[in-house]
Amino acid sequence: MVSLKGEQIYLRALEPEDLEFVYGIENDTSLWHLSDTQTPYSRFLIKQYLENAQQDIFEAKQLRLAICNSKNDTIGLIDVFDFDIKNKRAGIGILIQDEGNRNLGYGKEALNLLINYCFQTLHLHQVYANISEDNLASLNLFEANGFKKIGLKKEWRFNGKNYTNEYLLQRIND
Repeated sequence: MVSLKGEQIYLRALEPEDLEFVYGIENDTSLWHLSDTQTPYSRFLIKQYLENAQQDIFEAKQLRLAICNSKNDTIGLIDVFDFDIKNKRAGIGILIQDEGNRNLGYGKEALNLLINYCFQTLHLHQVYANISEDNLASLNLFEANGFKKIGLKKEWRFNGKNYTNEYLLQRIND
């Protein structure tokens, strides 16, 4: 079994106690562009989501894990989405909430743990990510974890003023 514990952080399933953390992220309008969110989420909806978070990835086609530091503080979320068992692939997304926790290696370690889980436990052949062309921190993070840019989706996202490009990155299990 692959460990979801690294040197600085560990990944764990979401708990009911994560309600306020998830609520804060989902309703932070400064983050909406990362996930194409356009409307706020109620505590009620997030509570329902957390109650159903125990669904198996094979049933739900997604998995969201909390990223926690050595003090057991939840510092971010990491997702597997569009889980496709037939083609053995899935998308990955990550967010470290507080800017003070960014650029400390937490994201890189969390991403590496999740990639290992995807390849060794879920037996996926490939993982991918969709990252805005101007999100240099995320592009650097994924490329540092072995992802390659395989395409540029022109004018893919509309930010309210103009269209922006988005990269498709991929990592194939060797």
